[in-house]
Amino acid sequence: MNLPPWLGDIPGEQPHPLAFATVSGAHLYGFPSADSDVDLRGVHVLPVEDVVGLRTGQETLERTWMREGVEVDLVTHDLAKFCRLLLNRNGYVLEQLLSPLVVASSPVHEELVALAPGCLTRHHAHHYLGFARTQWRLFEKTGELKPLLHTFRVLATGTHLMATGEVVADLSLLLPYGPPYVGELIVAKREAEHGAAPGIDGVADDVARMTAALEEAQRDSRLPEAAGSHDALHELVVRTRLRPSS
Repeated sequence: MNLPPWLGDIPGEQPHPLAFATVSGAHLYGFPSADSDVDLRGVHVLPVEDVVGLRTGQETLERTWMREGVEVDLVTHDLAKFCRLLLNRNGYVLEQLLSPLVVASSPVHEELVALAPGCLTRHHAHHYLGFARTQWRLFEKTGELKPLLHTFRVLATGTHLMATGEVVADLSLLLPYGPPYVGELIVAKREAEHGAAPGIDGVADDVARMTAALEEAQRDSRLPEAAGSHDALHELVVRTRLRPSS
């Protein structure tokens, strides 16, 4: 996977220290194309004066720009907001936190990763079912390959999570959950970010089958009903916020 060598410079260029930054998007999902942008996601830490005073800092920072011909999309959340999202059955932030494509890390990042299993619940299936519905509707409207792959990806990720308690966002590692032609679609996606999907018979039936498999996996899952990391995440936020800056 070809990622720009200068990605590691970006975290140090931000207005607040980053607890971590990882690559998300198509690179994480296993189907980047030659013209894919780079999606960076992470956590920034607001200084205590931007939290306790009358003027509060931005909990979410977003920026998109071009660098050496590559579009970079950077979104970071303040640590407290990120932890609230983790506890709110949000699959996006789980995948960002556990992404193997790490650009910047820290002891706070390591603690968040260690606490992530305690945030997993059987209700994360709703996130993946809802995202799949949205992407399938987009595919029906546009006929593009990208939303079709997203549909397959989130259904496979959700089913694997329900069955194993493991977050795997890379579709190329989840091929057994999908129809046999998914590997060929991944190869086709490498040619163009917004290319049209090839004509395939039975796609709707395959999506329906994978949806039913995720629903069944949720019913059978041994994941808990509620997250159990509230206290530990609260303590991490307080300790990090009050730590003297170096």
